[in-house]
Amino acid sequence: MKANDRPIDGLVAEIQQELLRNIDPAPKRGPQSFFKEEIKAHGVKSAFVEKLAAGRFREIRDRDKKEVLELCEALLQTEYVEEAFIACAWAYELRDRFVPADFATLESWLFDYIDNWAKCDTLCNHPVASFVEKYPEYVERLKGWARSDNRWVRRASAVTLILPARNGLFLKDVFEIADILLLDKDDLVQKGYGWMLKEASKPYQQEVFDYIMRNKAVMPRTALRYAIEKMPADLKKRAMAK
Repeated sequence: MKANDRPIDGLVAEIQQELLRNIDPAPKRGPQSFFKEEIKAHGVKSAFVEKLAAGRFREIRDRDKKEVLELCEALLQTEYVEEAFIACAWAYELRDRFVPADFATLESWLFDYIDNWAKCDTLCNHPVASFVEKYPEYVERLKGWARSDNRWVRRASAVTLILPARNGLFLKDVFEIADILLLDKDDLVQKGYGWMLKEASKPYQQEVFDYIMRNKAVMPRTALRYAIEKMPADLKKRAMAK
């Protein structure tokens, strides 16, 4: 039976079996060591997961977009990091076929299935960021995420703009989201918006530096260090000075 004809649960089971057959028997560090919270991970090398995602997508790329998104959600429902990576890779492959109604699907994945920084960044750096670049009016929704009680949704509001900011987009929105997250107590949220500012500093170094200098008295040091990481040494020194 061809991949286009197999039911969703069958394809998900096949992918899981392939992952289980390729668990790294002697990792230098177990995947749990990269997370403070408990995660579900098979322990498969990322290079293999990436190759598997690309190969399997070629088998299903001609399916209806709705069906591919259902496959992505079925993978996310397993709760494993590797399956989440595949789901997000497939969603990113659909970016040219996104329509405004797809935002609700991407947002529901964030709310329902994202429970660690790796899943958050994989979803938001690529499929969600691509959606927002295609439909920039939806950047306003990110500001609502920044006020969420959920740490991963707050982090998502910033990391969605990592690649767009690097490309010189959404500077005003970058600063508005940073304002909302400025005093956040969660270190992973701080790292998220610091990372966003760092990427924005590549095309807009002076503007981001000025923002940091205006806010450095209250900005958590974690966010500050991330934000100035790529700046010249003299600017770093000024930013870090008491």
